[in-house]
Amino acid sequence: MVRLKRAYEAVAPSDGYRILVERLWPRGVRKEEAALDEWLKDIAPSDELRRWFHHEPSRWAEFQRRYERELRAESAQELLDELARRAKRGTVTLVYSAHDEEHNNAIVLEQEIRRRLGRARSAGARPERRRTRAAVAHR
Repeated sequence: MVRLKRAYEAVAPSDGYRILVERLWPRGVRKEEAALDEWLKDIAPSDELRRWFHHEPSRWAEFQRRYERELRAESAQELLDELARRAKRGTVTLVYSAHDEEHNNAIVLEQEIRRRLGRARSAGARPERRRTRAAVAHR
């Protein structure tokens, strides 16, 4: 199962394995409070793409295309495969710092992981498809 959660939301036991998917550490968040299991800087958008996007909703479609292109790199593919394997076994929460819950890199990552889980499901696996309350409210 894959969930999305802002770094500024309270940690919950239901989060499962918590992974920060940002290149930069979230402002004002202490490492102890974040309760992360992993920080995957290398799967976050490049600095160039992140600066270009600047969380402008009007650039969202192009950001998605460019980020998906970055995720085609071999190193990113390996990380995505590992995230999908982990999500198949239990809950994985992708932690992000953007204020915009509808236009951020974690959404693109979630879609990529779900695609991989979908391929696995067609081979017999059945992943759950739930999101955090905040993410559902904004979809």
